[in-house]
Amino acid sequence: MSLVISHLSKTYAGGVHALKDISLTLQHGMFGLLGPNGAGKSSLMRTIATLQEADEGSVYLDNLDVRRDQTKVRQLLGYLPQEFGVYPKVSAEHMLDHIARLKGIGNKTERKDLVVSLLESVNLLKDSRRPLGTYSGGMKQRFGIAQALIGHPRLIIADEPTAGLDPAERNRFYNVLSQVGEQTIVILSTHIVEDVSTLCSHFAIISEGALLYTGEPEKAVYSMNGKVYSKEIGSTELPAYRERYHVLSTQLKAGKRYIRIWHPHSPGNGFESAAPTLEDVYFSFISGYPVNPQTPRYVC
Repeated sequence: MSLVISHLSKTYAGGVHALKDISLTLQHGMFGLLGPNGAGKSSLMRTIATLQEADEGSVYLDNLDVRRDQTKVRQLLGYLPQEFGVYPKVSAEHMLDHIARLKGIGNKTERKDLVVSLLESVNLLKDSRRPLGTYSGGMKQRFGIAQALIGHPRLIIADEPTAGLDPAERNRFYNVLSQVGEQTIVILSTHIVEDVSTLCSHFAIISEGALLYTGEPEKAVYSMNGKVYSKEIGSTELPAYRERYHVLSTQLKAGKRYIRIWHPHSPGNGFESAAPTLEDVYFSFISGYPVNPQTPRYVC
């Protein structure tokens, strides 16, 4: 199973370039798509999910042309959008059973066992008969994850799936998706770096509709060894440091402000070497200073 995206471009009315010549090749497993809000992640996901047309380029799921064979692709697809509605008076149990029938699971016993298994995996079994309209935001998100897994999809697209989940729910989601990712292609679109570093063997960074980098998280982090430095600074000193150094991020700890910078060697001036993280890689590319300036690789 492979998903091949070639030279995909999309421009919305008003001249907004949502996608700019995106090319990627994905195999089975977890693939993370990192980018800030408005980067083009949702536009790419919606195009792959056959919910909008691209202006140029192609998408193939094995030998299926995603842009032309939309009905066949939808039968193989599990999709969790960033925002989705629910029928407020229908229970989770009945809704999942209905979706399973639409996915072609005709055997009643098989559907019942599947629904119970899915509800248990997302910790909703005890609330399975409650109307969906009474669910909290986190519970609706977990229901969305369950419906995306129906029918053993060969491609799963999850757009910001951990938004609204507490730490325990997020951990449960990690476990569910990790198991699924062993047998299918899973695209995880998020702005939460921890999701990618925890789950994904490959990832890409996208910003302003353009693909900035793609590779393996561990290798990307390794490339920054010896190039990330940290220092405590005063609350008014940040502008001066931004003028002098390539600032990756700042954070407050116990009321103290710390700054993280990229530098090819020890900058002195009180900076101490810091262990790099995937977040450092992400901020480096988003801010326009790649950790390893080279032509991005597009095959994963």
